[in-house]
Amino acid sequence: MTLQQLRFLIAVAESGSINAAAQRLYTAQSNISNAVKSLEQELHIEIFTRSSRGVALTNDGTELLGYARQVVEQADMLEARYEDGGTPQARLAISAQHYAFSVEAFVNVVERCRDSKFEFIMRETTTAQIIDDVRAFRSDIGILYLDDFNTRVLQKAFTDARASFHPLFDAKVHVFVSERHPLAEEPFSYIPCNRNIRVSDRGTLTNLLITSNGYALSTGVLSSEMQWGMASIPLADAPTMHVGYIMHDDRKPSPLLQQYLDELNRIIHANQLSEDGVEIVDC
Repeated sequence: MTLQQLRFLIAVAESGSINAAAQRLYTAQSNISNAVKSLEQELHIEIFTRSSRGVALTNDGTELLGYARQVVEQADMLEARYEDGGTPQARLAISAQHYAFSVEAFVNVVERCRDSKFEFIMRETTTAQIIDDVRAFRSDIGILYLDDFNTRVLQKAFTDARASFHPLFDAKVHVFVSERHPLAEEPFSYIPCNRNIRVSDRGTLTNLLITSNGYALSTGVLSSEMQWGMASIPLADAPTMHVGYIMHDDRKPSPLLQQYLDELNRIIHANQLSEDGVEIVDC
């Protein structure tokens, strides 16, 4: 087993395919394939399952990846400390549903980082991808919500991914609309949905809401970038959203991740959400 093999393993897990990992590392696919096969033969385990869509970590592979990350991180720290006198590269990777407050916290941490070398990754994606990112150690944490409808299914998915849910706050479902919307001052009780616009980009969603009479359902948390031109209205008889983050059970928060979590909680508390149907949860 070599550090190079472990670096190849990490790259494949993060990229989702051997081809993408080869492009990222500027090496031949055969080099990575041979390294992975050699590891599997040496350790007598199957690390990845292969399909036409790429590769996915097995349970054994996920466990090995956790150890591989620790070994490579320690090796990088040794090299940085004793070879060039520098500092190891700081890294923060977050996966989240489309929450503006999670992005605001991310940007604030990036702006305050004074490390000479760092890698910051923010992924706004689906619930399934968030869980997989945390399971495969592509992201430090994943921000999502639970409610009465999805809790049973997602808790099983968390267990399968060896991840635990950590609550941030509870919120009633709110409707985001433009301040010019005819119902911006009234609580919503029933919302017809004959005309729909589907977008996956948060910036596009915000612009559409400000310039149209459309709406979106969310937590009620308006970050600083959304304060102008937007209204957050509680939905009558709405279910409670339990917003929080998941983290792999084998991961310990790095100083950079702890900074992010502190900033996340600061933004949530600063919005004075408890009076708008949001209950802050001590974490």
